[in-house]
Amino acid sequence: MYIELSDILSVTNKELDIPASIEMNRFVSKTDDYEIISKSPFTVHLKNTGKKKLSISFETVVSLNIPCSRCLADVRNDIHIEVNKIIDMNESDHEEIDLDEQSFIEGKELNLEMLIYKEILVNLPMKVLCSENCKGICNRCGANLNLQSCDCDTTELDPRMSKIRDIFNNFKEV
Repeated sequence: MYIELSDILSVTNKELDIPASIEMNRFVSKTDDYEIISKSPFTVHLKNTGKKKLSISFETVVSLNIPCSRCLADVRNDIHIEVNKIIDMNESDHEEIDLDEQSFIEGKELNLEMLIYKEILVNLPMKVLCSENCKGICNRCGANLNLQSCDCDTTELDPRMSKIRDIFNNFKEV
């Protein structure tokens, strides 16, 4: 969603409330691809604070399906987005606009989707768990240990002793 800013920038102290919603259905970055399962509509509050400075503020909640870091089960993760930014449009005229603002201000338009994308990216959790006592998956058979147990040998052997273990395994009596 693009919002035209030239109208509000033309009058000092002008305020504008614009109803908005998130159009993207997936959050895709270089390393992640998550389904957006819930997004709430919100109102963007724009205010010309004078001297070509623009105040942008809004709040919304986006819910993503993120896999558990241990067992890979989908976990609903609500991301609260709260934006309160003041953008100096004078700097954009001289091509010295802040790199953070460069991607969501295009000329005299606000790219709301890109602003929301950046806020989600910053607020993504580092690690998501389905529960604090998640057992994960078996590294041998791939069974989800939260749902079932497996009969895999889970003894951890010292890798420095692998040659001796091979000798004993080759000369084992059957």
